[in-house]
Amino acid sequence: MKLYPSHRPLKIPIIFSKQRFCATPKVSPQDNDEKAKDAQIISDLRLIVRGRQSWKVALNTAIFLKTHHVEEVLIQTLDDPRLALRFFNFLGLHKGFHHSAESFCVLIHALLNVNLFWPASSLLQTLLLRGLSPSEAFEALWKAHEKCKFHSSLGFDLLIQLYVQNRRAFDALMVFRLMRKFDCRLLPQIRTLSALLNDLAKIRQFGIVLEVFDEIVKAGIRPDIFIYTAVIRSFCESKDFVRACEMIHQMESNVAELNVVVYNVLIHGLCKNHGVWEAVEVKNGLVKRGLRADIITYNTLVLGLCRVEQFDVAVELMDEMIKLGFVPSEAVVTSLVEGLRRKGKVEDALSLVKKVGEIGLAPNLFVYNALINSLCKNGKFDEAELLYNDMESKGLHANDVTFSILIDSFCRRGEMDIALSFLSKMREAGIKVTVYPYNSLISGYCKLGNLCLAESFFNEMINNRLQPTVITYTSLLSGYCNEGKLHKAFRLYHEMTGKAIAPNTYTYTALISGLCRANMMVEAVRLFGQMVERNIMPNEVTYNVLIEGYCKDGNMVKAFELFGEMVDKGLVPDTYTYRSLISGLCSVGRVSEAKEFLDGLHRDHRKLNEMCYSALLHGYCKEGKIEDALRACREMVARGIDMDLVCYGILIDGTLKQHDTRRLLVLLKEMDDQGLSPDNVIYTSMIDANSKVGNLREAFGLWDIMIGEGCIPNVVTYTALINGLCKAGFIDKAELLCKEMLVSNLLPNQITYGCFIDRLAEEGNMDKAVELHNAIVKGVLANTVTYNILIRGFCKLGRLEEAMELLVGMADNGILPDCITYSTIIYEHCRRGSLHEAIRLWDSMLNKGIMPDTLAYNFLIHGCCVAGELNKAFELCDDMFRRGVKPSKVTHDILARGNHSKNSYENVDQ
Repeated sequence: MKLYPSHRPLKIPIIFSKQRFCATPKVSPQDNDEKAKDAQIISDLRLIVRGRQSWKVALNTAIFLKTHHVEEVLIQTLDDPRLALRFFNFLGLHKGFHHSAESFCVLIHALLNVNLFWPASSLLQTLLLRGLSPSEAFEALWKAHEKCKFHSSLGFDLLIQLYVQNRRAFDALMVFRLMRKFDCRLLPQIRTLSALLNDLAKIRQFGIVLEVFDEIVKAGIRPDIFIYTAVIRSFCESKDFVRACEMIHQMESNVAELNVVVYNVLIHGLCKNHGVWEAVEVKNGLVKRGLRADIITYNTLVLGLCRVEQFDVAVELMDEMIKLGFVPSEAVVTSLVEGLRRKGKVEDALSLVKKVGEIGLAPNLFVYNALINSLCKNGKFDEAELLYNDMESKGLHANDVTFSILIDSFCRRGEMDIALSFLSKMREAGIKVTVYPYNSLISGYCKLGNLCLAESFFNEMINNRLQPTVITYTSLLSGYCNEGKLHKAFRLYHEMTGKAIAPNTYTYTALISGLCRANMMVEAVRLFGQMVERNIMPNEVTYNVLIEGYCKDGNMVKAFELFGEMVDKGLVPDTYTYRSLISGLCSVGRVSEAKEFLDGLHRDHRKLNEMCYSALLHGYCKEGKIEDALRACREMVARGIDMDLVCYGILIDGTLKQHDTRRLLVLLKEMDDQGLSPDNVIYTSMIDANSKVGNLREAFGLWDIMIGEGCIPNVVTYTALINGLCKAGFIDKAELLCKEMLVSNLLPNQITYGCFIDRLAEEGNMDKAVELHNAIVKGVLANTVTYNILIRGFCKLGRLEEAMELLVGMADNGILPDCITYSTIIYEHCRRGSLHEAIRLWDSMLNKGIMPDTLAYNFLIHGCCVAGELNKAFELCDDMFRRGVKPSKVTHDILARGNHSKNSYENVDQ
């Protein structure tokens, strides 16, 4: 029913009074006359209302109609509320009359008494639109209730219900409190109380819910199941599960018809507070109460089980609910699939996706992305592609995250072609390529050493107005460092900092690693210091890189200092750290100390692996101590670490150097017994060993076996055979093998070319050797080894000036000389009696941070002895000890002989 409230006084047809009805304390003759007039008006009005005459015509007389006149007429018409309502609406609609709040309330009570709920509700809503406060609205209803002697609470119920519907729970509560205050016997109906309590529970006023519940119980009201539901929810939210269960038992005794909703509330509360097993018991007890778990029960329990990571039970429950015909919600499926994935149960997660897919339900894109990511991380790239296709077939289109995951995963695997195909699909789908796929592609190509393509994508992203991040710069910078292009790496570093992009731990670690590889330890330590000064904390990898650098440099004191510093800072050394230290000790001839260090780690229960033992094995084999190496292998296996191909490869290489064929066969059989087959590294070692001793027939026989076993020869394998052919004088066959190598898409390296240069130098064909060397310099393939070969060749022919020119040329081409470079020229100067020049070169070598080895010391000590500089010879011997270089038998023999003839140079050379 539509009502038309007026905000101005009505006229019939003369102006109606705006004055509201009020009691007059003082009675006068005029007042009596006024009362008589009012009584007459009310009587006439009542006759008009109940008569058959048209109200429009009858009320067109010149009378004053006031609000209290209408109130009285309405009260006198309570026996016919419909008639009263028509009259009320007529005055408002046709005469613009402004009714009082009392008129509204009288009519509301009257209508409710005859079950005319909707007209009463409409009237009360209209009254509330006038902006009455809850207390004002209650007071108006209360006055009408008392004046008309109404006995029911229906008017107050309606007011509470309207406040609840309009989410005004506190206003509804105020009305309830006023009812109790004005008349403690006046109580709302059960359904009104239920609505009030549940609305209070919705806004988490659990304490108030329990207070009101206690009031109504004390008032003798028997709660219904909906009231119990609100109360049980309040106990659950307050984590008082003991009282919640007591309330359940009370409800079961007092309520005839139970439903599953209240039990779902308890189940939800228990699951939310890690009481999932108690919740399962509640669900299992529903049957004996004559109830069945519904979809909400199952969804709640599955989510609760996921919260406590009981995914196997959650899967069983989901199977049960699907068999009962319930379709789990997307949130439940998502939570369970994601939980299984995070626990590493990717196969179970995929099985669940397939199962719910059969009933027409699919997880959201977030879950698919997470699953694809997990499959990629586990190396299951084919399954990841299948899941991507399945997702697309179900109408879930991949977004930028999906493509970024796939591109990154294939880039990490080195499968750049597949990564590029997904990049194309991304562009075809109209998805903007963000910085993340570019970062992945740049990183992938850098790891493969393809810096040209990495730079190409770097430039492309800048052209696309994408700002490179610290990850972008670090990936490219790391690629330059790995390829030894330190100048480019540092140029990029300065560009990055110039753009206010702050380098992080990984950036500094990459640069420090590059400097360590270039044996620039002073610069590496300086950069490490800058890193710490800028509050960028080094991590385990940073320390590992520096420790490895010092170990390769032979500076074990600094290496162990850093190891101690690393531990003091709370960083955890790993097998990479231990391997570097063990390898470093072995490289400076301290193999027994390396073994003690490894045993100490084992006693301290440090995690060791094959890499740590392989470093020790390499140290033993390098010194020819095969028996000690085999003993270490037995210890390794006894400590639960299995021999791998690397360990066997080291043992086989050591055995080959001792030409111990019987032991070689034993090792190969042992490998076979363990189900291990030789790889290309082991085959290459055997081919190289035979090539070096001139046993080319055996070398090529092993080559054939290797190819037959499916092992693909690499550059090192080809180079080993080429070296053998060159040394045997079969340079034509070596060239043919080099061409075959090129056909196999393998490019010769510095060592391969070094074999040819070495042969040409041996033959004295230095012009052709230099010509070949110049060619590889242009191809950026020349290195220290190729220069050393040429320098040795020139020295052997007595062409010392040309050897010195090559030494100068090395620096011009950015190639650092090593100990062999200097010791070769020093030896030639000593042989010629130019001790002063030899010592000058020696000092130059030391100033460049190049560590001399035993052979270099022997050359110069012998030169000093021949020149009669015995004091200098013994000074050099003392220097050997200070630098940790172990003197050989030849060193002692030289010093014992003292000033000897020049023909002893042959012995020193040997």
